[in-house]
Amino acid sequence: MSSSAEHSVQGQGKTLNDHIEPYLAILGPLAMILLIAGFMAVAEPARYFRLSNLNTILLESALYMPMAMAMTFVITQRGIDLSIGSVAALTGIIVAFLIKQYGFPAWLTVMIGITLGATMGLINGLVITRFRVPDLIGTLAMDLVYRGFALVLAKGLVLARFPELITEIGRGQIFYFLPTPVVIGVLSMIGGYFVLSRTYFGRYTIAIGSSPEAAEMTGISVDRHRIHAYVLMGAMAGLAGIMLTGKLNAIQATSAPYFNLHVIAAVVVGGTSLFGGRASMLGSFAGVLLLSMMINALVTLRIEFFWQSVASGVVIITSVAVYTWLQKSDRDGATGLRAALSNPENIKIGKLAGRLLGALVLLLIIGRLFAGDPNPSG
Repeated sequence: MSSSAEHSVQGQGKTLNDHIEPYLAILGPLAMILLIAGFMAVAEPARYFRLSNLNTILLESALYMPMAMAMTFVITQRGIDLSIGSVAALTGIIVAFLIKQYGFPAWLTVMIGITLGATMGLINGLVITRFRVPDLIGTLAMDLVYRGFALVLAKGLVLARFPELITEIGRGQIFYFLPTPVVIGVLSMIGGYFVLSRTYFGRYTIAIGSSPEAAEMTGISVDRHRIHAYVLMGAMAGLAGIMLTGKLNAIQATSAPYFNLHVIAAVVVGGTSLFGGRASMLGSFAGVLLLSMMINALVTLRIEFFWQSVASGVVIITSVAVYTWLQKSDRDGATGLRAALSNPENIKIGKLAGRLLGALVLLLIIGRLFAGDPNPSG
């Protein structure tokens, strides 16, 4: 059989899902970005698309880009890091003290802050690989440790007013039109894309995520590689802490409480698998933009702050479910979504959910019919 005939047969054997899968990571968040843009073009075009608001979206996205880049490597190798918010806050606090109390030059404190973040990432990696603590528990515990140190050091104080270099990193401009944080964020994503796609570090990351045992058998030092990924994650969290300090021109121990949720959400929405072995740096970049656009849209529509957490959670669950369904096939070759809808067990669970929701609606209606006068005094 000729080469062209072989390609033809292979092409005919591919399903629609096989053709779409390589592009899912970027197409998913891009479609959602277009949906948000289209909705806001109808709901609040004047406020949402004005130049100052678009600049706000970019600045907000830039803060998360370095962390999303590093988190892509961590999650791809089946890890997770829940401590990045505390790492960022503690780094900002220590940088602030070095500048304000000890007179360290700003350029040196930036280097110290990134190195300090990398050191905290190293500690996370050692806890996970040497003490064999699961990533989720280990980084959650270290999150408490780092946040505790930040609270002890700050003693409830808000440290403010920093040198120009710090504020330039957080909200300055290069050549009077390029926002410095956006340049830092985009360069970090470009660097991450190059490392993931063109270096052994990226290949080893995907290999470890696909099968740690097989990667070990091929000679890859899995534990050492995982430690390196956490060091990178810590360094980028430290950088984000400095960027946050410069952006606000202030820092306190309780800063960055939702960094881990936002960054993990962006990476997962971008198509990086929580089960390891699949990564997309472009998808992570699109995921960061998507979440920043979504939160900004909620603010523009004057929706309460707490709904932002609800929206982020829904986006995470929806994205993970969709990617899992689209990648999974049953024995007959049906896509995961069709298989899930036709699975007898899932049908029974769906009926149970319908009954529970129906009972809840019925009880609410009965409660409304028999409701008395409300008692404001409680």
